[in-house]
Parts: sequence; C-alpha cells; structure tokens
Amino acid sequence: MKVLVVGSGGREHALCWAIAASPLCDQLYCAPGNAGISNEATCVDIPANDMGNLLDFCLSEKIDFVVVGPEDPLCAGLVDQLAEAGIKAFGPSAAAAQLEGSKRFTKELCEDAAIPTARFRSFTNADDAIAYCKAHPLPLVVKADGLAAGKGVTIAETQEQAVAAIQDVFAGRYGVAELVIEEFLVGEEASFFALVDGENILPLASAQDHKRVGDGDTGPNTGGMGAYSPAPIMTDTMTDRVMKEIIEPTVAVLKARGTPYRGVLYAGLMIADAGPKLIEYNVRFGDPECQVLMMRLKSDIVPVLMASCDGMLNHVDLQWHDKTALTVVMATDGYPGAYDKGSEIRGLDALRGMEDVQVFHAGTKGDGDRVLANGGRVLNITALGQTAAAAQARAYEAVAKVDWPQGFYRKDIGWRAV
Repeated sequence: MKVLVVGSGGREHALCWAIAASPLCDQLYCAPGNAGISNEATCVDIPANDMGNLLDFCLSEKIDFVVVGPEDPLCAGLVDQLAEAGIKAFGPSAAAAQLEGSKRFTKELCEDAAIPTARFRSFTNADDAIAYCKAHPLPLVVKADGLAAGKGVTIAETQEQAVAAIQDVFAGRYGVAELVIEEFLVGEEASFFALVDGENILPLASAQDHKRVGDGDTGPNTGGMGAYSPAPIMTDTMTDRVMKEIIEPTVAVLKARGTPYRGVLYAGLMIADAGPKLIEYNVRFGDPECQVLMMRLKSDIVPVLMASCDGMLNHVDLQWHDKTALTVVMATDGYPGAYDKGSEIRGLDALRGMEDVQVFHAGTKGDGDRVLANGGRVLNITALGQTAAAAQARAYEAVAKVDWPQGFYRKDIGWRAV
C-alpha cells in the first residue's frame, strides 16, 4: 500500500518508524514531516491542517491509507473529508473528536454515563468564573475549553493564579471563549490507550508521562517532557476497572448517539485509593507516550490500525516486548514559554550505533547536512531496557552524546518506576 502519515512531531516520527517496518507498506509519505522523519518516509511540504491540499495529494498519488497524528486536523474533520473521497483513514470523525476538542463536551458525557471524573462547572464569561473560584476552596484547575496544545491548563493554588488563568482564556490566549473549572484531584497520573473500531475495544500497553517542565514534577505544564512504558500503577486489576468504568461507557454512549468512535482513545487518568478518575480524553496517540509504545510493540502496526477503521478489532491482537521503554524529551531553552529556533544540533550520528536506542525527532528541520531545532520539544531520546532503571540509564547515556548547548531536559524521567 501507499500510506500517508499526517503530522510533524515525535509522535509522527514514531508512527512512521513503525509503519515503515510493515511488509504491507510499499511507499510511505509524511506531511509535512521533519528532519528525522525524512529517514523513514518521503516528506511532503503540506501542513497538517491544510485539508484541501492533503486531500488533493491523496487523490493524485492514489494513497491507500492515511494515519492522522495531530488533534487539530482530526477535530477539523480531515477523516470525514477523506472518507467522503473514498480514502481509508485512521482516526475519529469530527463529531467523535469533540472528546478532545471540547472539555465541556467530555465532562457532560461523563455526567450522562456516570463516568468517574472531577466535579466541574463550565463558564462563558470571566466574572462568573472568578466568582465561582472565590466561593470554592483552592486549589482548582482552570482549563480552556478548546484545543490548546497542552498549555491551556492551570492548577490555581491562589486566587491571583485563578483570576490570571481565567483572564488569559477570555483575553483569547488559547483561541476559545469558554473554560471549565474542576476540583483538584490528588493521586498518581497515568496514560491509558485503547484502539476502538466503533464498538470493539483493544487496550494497548500502559504508559506514564511527565507533564511538568522541571525535575521533581515542578514548574509549568508542558506537552510532555518524557514518558515510560509500562506504568507500574496500571496493574491488571486497575486496567480492568478503567475499561469497565471509563472506556467502555464512553464508547457505548458515542455509538448510541450515532457518532461511533474509531481510532485511538487516550485517557488521562488520576489513580487514587478510591480508584481511577478521568482527567481528560485525547483523540490521538500521546506525545511522547507514542514513542515508548512503538518501541515496545512487536506486532505489525498497520493491520491493527486498519482493523480500527474496518470494525474488525475483535479479530486482531497485539504482542509487546517485556522490556521497559523510556524516552527523554530534549527541549529548546525557554520552553514552554518563548524560545528561539534555528540552533544546530550535533552528535546525533554517535547515537545511530547504540543498541536499543532510537532518536525520534519532534521539532527539527534539515539544512543540508545539519539538523536544526525548529520547535519547543525537539528530540525524543528513547531506549529499551530489561528494567525501568536500565532503560533510564540507557536513555541518559544516549542523551549525553547529543551536543546541543541551547537545549535542556529533565534528569529524572521514570523516577516513579525506578
């Protein structure tokens, strides 16, 4: 087949790396791709949100299968447009993608289906939201309602922080004019992934990411500074509870509403003594969780992704390596705030011969023989090990070989498992 992956980040590099290994894939394209993805696929200079040109490319090149990586084109209806043109695509419809596109949508679905989640209120003006915060004990979690690239969430520990977060949303910082305020949940976070075909559900391996920018889980939230798989907290018993209490009711409600969910469903969870609660849904593979999942996956990924599109997940299975995978994100100084682009990254050649190490590029671009930083999160240095400690040691051994003075990384990825 001819396969197109849509996106340009570390998640898409990991997907391209896995798809390129499939005997079903004759030709692999990525739009727009990055410097690392160009080693796996032919990069096409079409932005992920340029749906018209993506559709034209698929038709002109007779693309057989499209895997949509990022949330923006999913929420904008790229899969719907491809389906109308007769092109098979992995990912949810725009209607089902509201699980990520609107936090209010998801919270109200949780109410309808009795899915355990944090108590919440939604607001469309700042005054009411501020008054609510003043009447409730802190901390509270303020979330912009729409897509915000992982940056629209504030844990407000003071009234001043709450007011500032609310004003940021209604000043248009995240492009939406609605927010949700939730109770603050205490426990351990985990990422749970499952493939869904509208009715059947296939759980994937567990993972845990690190959202805070600094060591010891300090500083502002980011898109993710590292991840590892498996997550020790996701025992078989906990996985069964998550499936029965959260994932299965969600899939059932969407099917009953006439908007069946197809694709990968990513549940951000808080695990406490009382059990799991849903923090939020994402409608795509996590980034950087996708990188560790692809490192551990033994099975051919392409038939499974296609089974999700075809309603055939009950006829497939997945095999995973018993080893632990761990990825360290190298980011540009200043991230998640303002940062410069264009600094050169050296030393990557030294990693190519390392056993059980894979470098997934996120925000990079090629400049002749040079690799330049082109984003906030730039590289995902990923390693396998027999234990979490071994994977951690191997990943940081590889990180030390990268010569990039303008970058930084957390030194404690995987600390809960280690």
